[in-house]
Amino acid sequence: MSQQLPPLNALRAFEAVARHLSFTKAAAELHVTRAAISHQIKFLEDYLGFALVERKNRTIVLSKGAEAALPKLRQAFDYLADAVHLMRNETHREHITVCAAPSFASKWLIPRLPRFSRQHPEIDMQINSNVGLVDADLQQDNRAMDTFFRQNQVDVVIGFGAGQYPGDSVIKLFAVSAVPVCSPALLNAQHPHPLYTPADLVFHTLLHDDTNYVGHPSWSKWLKLQGVEGINANRGLHFNHVSLALDAAVDAQGVLLSIKPLAQADIDAGRLCIPFDLPMPLEHAYYVFRPQSAPLNQRACDVFVEWLLEEAHQNPIKGGLNAH
Repeated sequence: MSQQLPPLNALRAFEAVARHLSFTKAAAELHVTRAAISHQIKFLEDYLGFALVERKNRTIVLSKGAEAALPKLRQAFDYLADAVHLMRNETHREHITVCAAPSFASKWLIPRLPRFSRQHPEIDMQINSNVGLVDADLQQDNRAMDTFFRQNQVDVVIGFGAGQYPGDSVIKLFAVSAVPVCSPALLNAQHPHPLYTPADLVFHTLLHDDTNYVGHPSWSKWLKLQGVEGINANRGLHFNHVSLALDAAVDAQGVLLSIKPLAQADIDAGRLCIPFDLPMPLEHAYYVFRPQSAPLNQRACDVFVEWLLEEAHQNPIKGGLNAH
């Protein structure tokens, strides 16, 4: 094959000249002199046995043969660039393991990961969503966390808690509020008891996310905050996972009190709505923390944490996610 192709430099020079229709701009792009570009074009024309470019009234016009070959040549250079990119990435690939609660991982983190992969294709990631590993009580026991990082080879943990984790590198990702969410069908005027005010909850089933973690919101606290009386805050349907509770809300089975970031995807898609915008700020928040000891893949961990913070600030949860 090498005997059938002219030197790569000559092809690069022609592709640049054809793209810019300028010897001067091609020379600037390739960081060579204009004379060098002319020399490469002349060499390629001699090799092929026909003219590639013509000069007419101080402009450059491609010959028919040059125009016919240009798309394939550009495609070939794109393939070469992709091949070099793959070689470089495979040589310098890095790996990190991220631990997050299943609800946060599925509802907030995973939908955003394609952006991270596009920006950092050289970093492979493993998501560990064992909820028991990121319980807030465990986070507050520094010895337990040291053991956890070491035994599970976890690099970054995203947890919901109070933020008091001595001995670890802790960064607040964002604070959150709890809001009531339901199917838009429950707001329809044709409904027997449409939701207009919090007092209307007396006619609707209360849905409860009973996932076992410290600081999760409760209907009793929300109703008390809004001054609503006469409603049994414990009645209704109880679920042991937020996804099940959200599914029931989407199915118009009742009204759920949810941490807003976990419901936002369904809100954005129109499957859920906030019947009354009365958020309840929560004392706990989402935090990112890592062990104090520097891992071998520290650069990749630093890149991921920086990206997380950018996501929280630049692509926040719509409608009131309070990112700090």
